[in-house]
Amino acid sequence: MNGCIPRNRGGSDAPVHCTPVRVDQVIPSLASRDAIGVHTLNLRDGLRAAGIDSDIYYGSFTPDVQHEGRPVTELGRAGRDRWLLYQSSIGSPVYDILAARDEPKLVNYHNITPASLLRDWEPNVAYEVALGRTQLARLAPQSRFAVADSAFNESELRALGYEETAVVPLLIDMRSKSDEPDPDLAGLMAHRKVSEGGADLLFVGKISAHKAPHDLVKMLHVLRRLYDPAARLHLVGSPLGETYGPALDAFIAELELTDAVFLPGSVSGTELEAYFQAADVFVCASEHEGFCVPLAEAMGHGLPIVAYGVTAVPETVAGAGLILPDKSAVPFAAAVARVIGDAALRGALSDAGRARAAQFDLGASQRRFVSLVHTAIGHR
Repeated sequence: MNGCIPRNRGGSDAPVHCTPVRVDQVIPSLASRDAIGVHTLNLRDGLRAAGIDSDIYYGSFTPDVQHEGRPVTELGRAGRDRWLLYQSSIGSPVYDILAARDEPKLVNYHNITPASLLRDWEPNVAYEVALGRTQLARLAPQSRFAVADSAFNESELRALGYEETAVVPLLIDMRSKSDEPDPDLAGLMAHRKVSEGGADLLFVGKISAHKAPHDLVKMLHVLRRLYDPAARLHLVGSPLGETYGPALDAFIAELELTDAVFLPGSVSGTELEAYFQAADVFVCASEHEGFCVPLAEAMGHGLPIVAYGVTAVPETVAGAGLILPDKSAVPFAAAVARVIGDAALRGALSDAGRARAAQFDLGASQRRFVSLVHTAIGHR
């Protein structure tokens, strides 16, 4: 495999020339602690390793990865053998710059939350996601090929008019334990478990209405009353906007769970590793997931999963967890209690989760993605 397009300029008997080709990625925001940002960096490295020149152009960035790319305003003139690959996950002015350019385009779709799930709490974010879906639809006629990170997301692409599509998991090492657990946090959680007893439940993701951590709080309330009076819930992630978080805090206080529900916000890699290693069950009640990296990471840690089976969640877990058709508090709590209390079931889910996470192997996914890109640009 090499990064060039063969061209025969003089008829069937003339020598074939190899014209270098570029596939530059365009992304609204490049961030180091973001799954899409990590995916984008890994895709760039995979393209370069295959001999395809590739750079990243961003609309915004976090300072620690600024050097990994350049502002989208520096795309320069269109090149004859240059392709642009758009990382789509939100509405952005970056799209307008991309759409106005003449280069042939590829799309990598990471799901966009429906605006209806955000509008009542965060209207500004709802506007951005609605704009993102509109922009994604408008890009379909310009796109030569599109990749989604799940079959669920691929179905959304097809519904918007994308004809040539494929599925490749996110280019992230779902089994990575590059960070040792934070010793202070790990010690605190171990001491609490010994002194108080009770199971530790973990959710990782945005603290937002569409992720439904309030439903997890309801479940905990029932779990503590019926099964495990000392159970705790850790909701790890940064808040989305400014209205939902205070409402969630008030709801937790109303149920008298302030000492049982912990919201540490965004945490470091070492702290996140401590949470994964200390947890007994990973729980998810989200209303909409296009892939859900934390589910895959939980499986990679051998952490049993109990999750509401909506959108892409059953596809991602693929039988390696308890998937619920109903997330009402009572059946949800009963399912969690069963996992906590049944060592054989817990072990089976742990083994199945590790096996499932292995199917998201970074190297294999990277090679497949690069192969698909190479095929797409070779049939220009």
